[in-house]
Amino acid sequence: MALDPYKRLFRLPGVRTLLLVGLIARIPTTATGMALTLYVVNGLGLGFGQAGLVTMASTVGMAVGSPLTGRFVDKYGLRPILTVTTAAQAAFWAGAWALPYAGLVVAAAVAGLLGQPVFSVIRQCLAAMVPVEHRRAGFSLDSMLVELAYMVGPALAVAGMTTLGSGPTLAAIAVGLTGSGVALIALNPPTRSAEELKAPAMKVPRRQWLTPAFVALLGTVAAATFVLTATELALVGTMEHAGQTPWIGLAVAIWCLYSLAGGFVYGGLSRGVSPLALIAGMGLLTVLASLAGGDWWWLMLALLPAGVLCAPSLSSTVDTVSRWVPAGARGEAMGFHGTALLIGGALSAPVAGAIIDAHGPAWAFVVAGLIGVAMVLVALPFWRRRPQPVEAPPTVVTEPAEPVVATS
Repeated sequence: MALDPYKRLFRLPGVRTLLLVGLIARIPTTATGMALTLYVVNGLGLGFGQAGLVTMASTVGMAVGSPLTGRFVDKYGLRPILTVTTAAQAAFWAGAWALPYAGLVVAAAVAGLLGQPVFSVIRQCLAAMVPVEHRRAGFSLDSMLVELAYMVGPALAVAGMTTLGSGPTLAAIAVGLTGSGVALIALNPPTRSAEELKAPAMKVPRRQWLTPAFVALLGTVAAATFVLTATELALVGTMEHAGQTPWIGLAVAIWCLYSLAGGFVYGGLSRGVSPLALIAGMGLLTVLASLAGGDWWWLMLALLPAGVLCAPSLSSTVDTVSRWVPAGARGEAMGFHGTALLIGGALSAPVAGAIIDAHGPAWAFVVAGLIGVAMVLVALPFWRRRPQPVEAPPTVVTEPAEPVVATS
């Protein structure tokens, strides 16, 4: 696997800084769901049902707000939107401890609606800073960093709640989110390339890009996260049923490493693969993983083929969005992509949980994988009528010049 795509990516001005800031900024964001759950259960002394209602309110707010903030970024620029959303997050997390339960539910929904668009903004800025021929490596690396953030953020939330308590942990998240927002405001990465900014300013009507093919793409994005969330829950359920609960953290970490390895390899390929093929393959291989029996490490081996397709599946959908959607609507489109990710995960948790309770974890693998394949089959007819890739202006990349030898 060639490292040249990543070497060329890192030579692009500002890309390394953007990816590093994006990783750090995402860690407090990934900690919020776990922190809210543990705060309601441990801090307020309520049940997991009430905690689930708070996280659901936050998720619904984020699902609605993601495309809206993306549209505002397209219209007004990055800094004004980050200023408003960072202030909203600082206010919510600094004052959440003082709210009664009913107020917490409402405030969580509002905070979700005004959530920092960190995930979509990093992807939007990558699309602006990275030429088309390097975006596969860029989005693959971004997916790997998202995986790392999700490995670190929830673990830090658990550690904070169990060692420091709910008050200091919520305050730490407030500081983290505020710092992340300030860092991105200071960095102010471009949301459009220099060549795109030179093009005549035109309003991009939604009908130009919000087509049936784009909606079908969003459906496959939701299906991918449905499969991933259900796989994680089924993995946890399998190990609990086998009496291997102490090893759950290690098993999930190994599964994440599969995804990291797959993303790294995919980003170095000379040609990309259709998101439909990747998501369908991940679904079929997840079904096959249900056949694993015996000790838990047999299951981990069985999940290897599907695991290596996780990051490539998601990064390929981001790459497709960047190619299909004009620069003037890229923020809103990335926001819809984020909403699809949230919807897939939100639908998967109760469905997979009910299947595990009623029929066992093996059937959760089967159902999740089949749903992923079914969504790909639904999307296929629309995919054939997909829009032509947006013709991006040529991006000039400054690299060290070769020495020139004068000849006579």
